[in-house]
Amino acid sequence: MKQHIPNFVTGLRIALSPLIAFVLWQPQEKWMTALGLFLFIIASASDWLDGYLARQMNIVSPIGRMLDPIADKLLVTACLLALAAGRFADAAFLAPALIILMREILVSGLREHLAGSKVIVPVSLAAKWKTAAQMAALGVLIGAPILDGASRVMAETGGIVLLWFAAAMTVQTGVMYFRAGSKHI
Repeated sequence: MKQHIPNFVTGLRIALSPLIAFVLWQPQEKWMTALGLFLFIIASASDWLDGYLARQMNIVSPIGRMLDPIADKLLVTACLLALAAGRFADAAFLAPALIILMREILVSGLREHLAGSKVIVPVSLAAKWKTAAQMAALGVLIGAPILDGASRVMAETGGIVLLWFAAAMTVQTGVMYFRAGSKHI
């Protein structure tokens, strides 16, 4: 049973992703926004927790290595889409969101292609930082509607700046993966 704990934590992040998106799609009453932020924080923390537990218990598994990046992509994608639903005319949000979504799809396709050739491209430290930047940006953007007045505007602006930073990191790590994988294509 102990060997399944990290994968259970990863599964929790997968299960929370559509729930968070559903909460964020609801009319934005402050308590719903707070619930969405709370669930997002739990899901984001599970990204760190599953890896920590796997290393501490020395039970890194192939299924865990596969599910962890999928869970991250599902969480980020669900939140970006849910936030985009309320920001359809906001190019400052949509442009970095599209960059992030397109990179995630391209890298997933690359990994799938390389797996067919028995080539494994490990997750880089830069990619872990990229995920952290994405989670930070999304957390700020999800939580901003809880605030009022100038604080809300500052949080939304800061969240957009963080999202652009995360998009830049996303492009950088995507280029790194394609360079590493190009010799096997």
